[in-house]
Formats: sequence, structure tokens, C-alpha cells
Amino acid sequence: MEETLPLKQKTFNFTKIVVPILITQVALYLMTFFDILMTGRYDTHDLAGVTIGSSFWTPVYTGLSGIIMGLTPIIAQNIGAKMAKEVRPYVQQGLYVSIALSASVFFIIYFVVMPYIQHMTLEAEVSVVAVNYLKGMSLGLIPLFAYTVFRSFFDALGATKISMLIILLSAPINICLNYLLIYGKLGLPELGGAGAGYASGITYWIVMSIAAFIAWRKRPFQSYVLFGKWERIVFKRWKEILRIGIPIGLSIFIETSIFSVVTILMSNYSTETISAHQIALNFTSLLYMLPLSISMGATIVVGQSVGANRLRDAKQYSLLSVGMAITFSFISIVVLLLFKEPIASLYTTDTAIIKLSAQFFIFAAFFQLSDAVQAPIQGSLRGYKDVNITFIMAIISFWLIGLPVGFLTANYSSLGPYGYWVGLITGLTVGAITLSFRLRHIQRKRIS
Repeated sequence: MEETLPLKQKTFNFTKIVVPILITQVALYLMTFFDILMTGRYDTHDLAGVTIGSSFWTPVYTGLSGIIMGLTPIIAQNIGAKMAKEVRPYVQQGLYVSIALSASVFFIIYFVVMPYIQHMTLEAEVSVVAVNYLKGMSLGLIPLFAYTVFRSFFDALGATKISMLIILLSAPINICLNYLLIYGKLGLPELGGAGAGYASGITYWIVMSIAAFIAWRKRPFQSYVLFGKWERIVFKRWKEILRIGIPIGLSIFIETSIFSVVTILMSNYSTETISAHQIALNFTSLLYMLPLSISMGATIVVGQSVGANRLRDAKQYSLLSVGMAITFSFISIVVLLLFKEPIASLYTTDTAIIKLSAQFFIFAAFFQLSDAVQAPIQGSLRGYKDVNITFIMAIISFWLIGLPVGFLTANYSSLGPYGYWVGLITGLTVGAITLSFRLRHIQRKRIS
């Protein structure tokens, strides 16, 4: 007879996993926020350079690092199936994969992105800062990807507090390094905006070192002997990691890049409109940390349940994750609708931009509900190692439905720039509905 857990215990287990993930994601978000804030206080050209550099860095890094996230459901299912001996070889092969991916990103940044930035119609100072910022960030590519492997290992075991503690330790270090390298303190060179990139690159080495030490020396992780009996490259394991990870990474890339494309398409509108759109997008990104964290938690608990053959638990965890995300989405909607102008005034004192931002926040409120359904369903499907349909639907919902609907609504209706948000909401809604049917199909298939 299938072992199961009471709903109260499931809720407690799930919350215990999700809360540290949420704190970790918010801390990561704030690290980027302080990069922008501290550079902005230094010089306008440096701020523009960092903004350009980070807009290229984010989709490339998040897309390729998402590939390593394929380790999470693999390790989680092995843990659930009590096959602990399989964890070490997968982590070691994941580290090999991380080196290959960091080399790929290095190549893309140096031989594709940097030349492209230098040929953009930017002021010379802005272009130089953007390129030097990316050079600094690139110093941390290997440790950043390696840390993602260790984080996948910790998270798959349900030890999400470890990732939280590592980021909470490293965030103040990053801020201090920003101060020293941007402004040239304590005898260090004054690098301006590029200093934010170098500060992050150095911080990534510290983050990886802490993670590796914990995995090596601290209980219960040292029992997995991750650094013992080191395997040579085994392409069979690479194949499984990449088979699950590539669709995840491409899905993340498609979702993050669509917002960059929308921002570019909105460049035909006034500066005030573009600024208001960016404010709404920035605050919405902060709110998205909650459904994203629930999604990542769903991958862990569903993966462990599937590995242990507790299929009814896996189904209930997926429903619990959606219910939790929807509940919090209503809170986000109320906050956006009631405090539109006060939120916008945190970003600017320009009354015209504040009023435009308030209008964008109305559309951002509808955005929350679709996100709350789609994100945890994606996480649950990853727990089942079902990732290809998620990738295909990301292409269809965002690029074949959302973007065309947004373009047509923006250019052929009275909504104007808000039409692009209508398109994003439409795409998200279609994706959420389709993936919910896919999840039900997978669950019925597994249980039967």
C-alpha cells in the first residue's frame, strides 16, 4: 500500500522548503539592485553601461545556468528512491557540465556580445563601461556555474536553508566590494560601473568556496562523499542531465528574453512611457520571486515523492503549490491596485512617470494571477522530469501568441503601450491552461 503523509505535514514540509528559497531569491535580486543603485550614485554614463551590460548578461546566464537545474529533479528522485550512492557521480558530472557551460558563456560574451555592444549606437563612455562590466562578471563564470551545481544538490535534499545562508553571507561582501571597487577605496582602483562587475566576479568565487566547504565537511552532506572517488567524464550521465536541463534552460531563456524584446519594441514611445514600463516590470520581477520560489520548492517535493513512489503525495504537493501561489497572488494584486502611486514614487519623483506607472500596475495586477498558476505547474512537471512540453509551450505561449497579440493590440487599438502587457498576460494564461492539462495527464498516467 502506498505510504502517504497528512495534508498538514505536507504543508509544513513544503513551507519549510519554500521560505529559504524565497529569501535566497530576494537576496539575489537585491544584489543586482545594489549594483544599479551604487553605480547610479557614481555616474550616469556608468549606470547606463551597467544597465546595458546586465541586460545581455541576465538572459544568457540564466538560460545556460538553467540547464544545471536539471540536476535538482534527478537528485531529488534518487533521494526519494533511497539511492544515495547515485548522488555523488551526478554531482561530479554536473561540475564537469558546469565547466563546459561556463566556457560556452565566456565565448558568447567575448566573441558575440562584446563586439555587438561596441557596434551599438551608444556613447563611447557607455560602451566601454558595458564591456568592462561584462569582463568583470566573466571572471566569476566558473564558480557561479559550479555553485549552481552545489545549490541543486542542497535543494534536492530539501536543505534550502544552506543556499539561503550562503547568499545572506555573500550579499554584504558583494556590497562592500562594490563600494571599494566602484569608488576606489582603501587603495584599490576606481573602476566606476565596471567595478560592480568585478565585485560580483570575486563574490562568486567566495560563494562557491563556502558551498564546496559545506558539501565537503558539514553533516549530513559529507556522508555523500562528493569529492571522493572522482569519476572521469561519463557522457551517459551528461546525456541525462542535458536531456532534462536543456529544455529547462531554454524555457528560462525564452521567458526572460521576451521582456527584453518588449522593452526594445516600446522604444518608439516617449521616455516617460518607457521609464514607467521599466518601473512596473522591475517591481513585478520582485513579486515574481514568490511564485518562482514555490515553483522551485514544487520541483523538490514532487521529485522526492515520485522517486519514493508516493504518487498521491506528488499530486497533492502540486495542488498545494498552485493553491499557495494563487493565495499570495491575490495579496500581490491588492497591493498593486491599492498602492499604485506610492510604489511608483519609490522609483521616481516625476509626477508624469508616476501616473503612467500606476496605469501599468493595473495590467501588472492581472499578470500576477497567470504567473501564480503557471510557475508552480512548471515546477511540478520538472519534479516528474517532464520538461519538453514546458519548453514547447514557452515558445508557443510567449513568442507565437503573446508577442503577436501584444504587437497588434499596441499598434492597432487605443491601448497603445499597455497592449504589450495584454499580450504577455494572454501568453501566460494560455501557457498556464495548457500546462495544467499536461500535469493532469502525467499524474493520471503515473498513478494508473
